[in-house]
Amino acid sequence: MLSKYHWWRDAVIYQVYVRSFLDSTGDGIGDLAGARAGLPYLKKLGVDGIWLSPFYLSPQHDHGYDVADYCDVDPLFGDLAEFDLLVAAARRLGIRVLLDIVPNHCSSEHPWFREALDSAPGGAARARFQFADGRGPDGCEPPNNWHAMFGGPAWTRVTEADGRPGQWYLHMFTPEQPDWNWRNPQVAAEFDRTLRFWLDRGVDGFRIDVAAGLFKHPDLPDSPDPEADARTRDSVNPLAWNQPEVHDVWRHWRAMCEEYTARDGRERLLVGEVSVPTAREHARYVRPDELHQAFFFDLLSAPWDPDAFHKVISEAMQDIAGTGSTVTWVLNNHDQVRTVTRYGEPAPGGSGLGAARARAAALLMLALPGAAYIYQGEELGLPEVVDLPDDVLTDPIFRRTGSRARIRDGCRVPLPWSGQASPFGFTSGAESAKPWLPQPEWFAEHATDRALADTRSFWHLYRDGLQLRTALPQLGEGPLRWLDAPPGVLAFVRGDDGDGFVCAVNFGTAPTPAPVSGTPLLSSGPCPAGVLPGSTAAWWINDR
Repeated sequence: MLSKYHWWRDAVIYQVYVRSFLDSTGDGIGDLAGARAGLPYLKKLGVDGIWLSPFYLSPQHDHGYDVADYCDVDPLFGDLAEFDLLVAAARRLGIRVLLDIVPNHCSSEHPWFREALDSAPGGAARARFQFADGRGPDGCEPPNNWHAMFGGPAWTRVTEADGRPGQWYLHMFTPEQPDWNWRNPQVAAEFDRTLRFWLDRGVDGFRIDVAAGLFKHPDLPDSPDPEADARTRDSVNPLAWNQPEVHDVWRHWRAMCEEYTARDGRERLLVGEVSVPTAREHARYVRPDELHQAFFFDLLSAPWDPDAFHKVISEAMQDIAGTGSTVTWVLNNHDQVRTVTRYGEPAPGGSGLGAARARAAALLMLALPGAAYIYQGEELGLPEVVDLPDDVLTDPIFRRTGSRARIRDGCRVPLPWSGQASPFGFTSGAESAKPWLPQPEWFAEHATDRALADTRSFWHLYRDGLQLRTALPQLGEGPLRWLDAPPGVLAFVRGDDGDGFVCAVNFGTAPTPAPVSGTPLLSSGPCPAGVLPGSTAAWWINDR
């Protein structure tokens, strides 16, 4: 029988992208005090915890994923005292707090990297990073042919103290984000210190950025497909990602979390951003002594197709749940086009095919065994903002490539809270205060105050789904069994006896017979008894 401390196995966590959640100071940038002010809203929604995007000291070249000091708060977002208030307020509401930790790379303004630039080649300071001599005449060519995920070469050459061109350093994202050298024990020790700093301040765990990274092939050989990472915006290069040594790090971090759990019985969580080729490879990261969870991105990347959804869910249940962990489902995050747009036309009003499919996918995800992560604004049915002008874009992908393909600003536009015009209650400043990214006029249709007042809104669908997920014993953890269904329909039952709770999703546009004759307990759209309309999901309790 599971310990009562395994809260994370079927938890629903809400991702707070701090700079876009709620601004308390009037500068147009969300902050920790804004996150604290929003906690009652999240409690009402019914989530178990929050994951905070990086708020550490940073020059913000990649919105905080370029960390200059892992143990301090950037003044943009507040200070350590405000962070402590946030944790205390969350604790009172029963909401757990996860931090985003970035161990693959830091900022080029991190003191250790600045020390490395000032040091001679081969010295101890450079050994903390991936410095290497160049190839070709006078070392004028990069050490290998790797390309960065955000475009361009993965190497930048430095100027040495004597003014001559010198070594190169590796950065798998941008030149402002040099990669750590995890073969250096000083790096591991520094992250031990960082984790303990925040654990001692009461956090409940960490979301780990680029968790399949950290180690690179020790010989840094050429890649057979050097542009694969940039082309796919994914961790594809087998020489730069998913090296076997990374698992030792997660075993060590897991042991550290278990140490804290043993002190007070409050279990700390490690959830990894793991991008690997197969569910079987993914499962290696969630073995009993490694990460507790890892995001399963295959559901997020699956097209709106019943066979695709059936395949990724089945593989996850077989390979990941088979380790003893639970699958961590996700449909949206700060790096991906929002589901309303991804599944159909943009339809700013939220009444199109994309919105219907996004509602259905949400009910499907919340009915699956395991944990689920919700990205802020998902519960409001926000579409992607696709028409931001070039001069406001901040994504380093755009700066590096000049292309708008797969840029991430559109899903990061600050949330609308109230009112009919920007800033929609996002900032406490004057009416003329401007959010850091412009909000379109149609955001008014998705504002939180309107969503709360409309029982047909996305918000009420998520809230009702979360309430039932807590109340129904069949949901959360437990088995799943597929049912025979008409073409274009996925249906499954949940519960220890394989009977009782039924979820069905019609991926087509035409109505089909429902798998259960009665009126649904909850549905993503109008759903008469005995019928499952197109682009609709429904839940039933089957008493047969």
